[in-house]
Amino acid sequence: MANAYEPWIEELLRVESEGQRMTEKQRRIVESAVEVFAEKGFAASSTSEIAQRAGVAEGTIFRHYKTKKDLLLSIVTPGIIKLLAPFLLREFKNVLQTGYDSYEQFLRAFIENRIAFVEENASMLKIVLQELPFHPDLQRTLEELVVTQVLERVTRVVEKFQREGQLILLPTRTVIRLSVGTIMSYVLMRALLLQRGVEWDDEAERQATIDFIMKGLAP
Repeated sequence: MANAYEPWIEELLRVESEGQRMTEKQRRIVESAVEVFAEKGFAASSTSEIAQRAGVAEGTIFRHYKTKKDLLLSIVTPGIIKLLAPFLLREFKNVLQTGYDSYEQFLRAFIENRIAFVEENASMLKIVLQELPFHPDLQRTLEELVVTQVLERVTRVVEKFQREGQLILLPTRTVIRLSVGTIMSYVLMRALLLQRGVEWDDEAERQATIDFIMKGLAP
């Protein structure tokens, strides 16, 4: 097991240990579960492999977590409720609070911030993306704690540039959907292709993405 963890894992372990006095064995179980779930997905993972990586007996896992799903939820749910919303907003804070002369500047800062976030927290995003469709409770939590708070802040940015005549007067949520959907498509495709070793002109692709959004939203 690696000695260094993604920022979200370190913070999750800290939050959990502060709240529940997590034992060293529990910490190893959580660390190993994160690795296995991220690598294989929930369905293909086994508690025996998690136990083996953690260096504990499989029965030790079930003393702390009744089922494999309980173990997953103990990682993902606190990660969303206690950590993901404030962590995402904190990491995104500078983008949302900085003043921009143009919407294009905002989009570039948005892209750079999300690329950094994805690269630093790949396993969290992989777990969440893999399991979110199968857990309506997590979907609701994510929507309430993350989407709503980010949406409120991005809405103010869009409305500012609409008032200044830089953006078309579409409903703000439509502008946000078109902008964020295009950006996240770029960010995720970039990550996928770079992982596969495909040649990628990052600056050209980034500029093409920004130009596409700006032309589509021009007044």
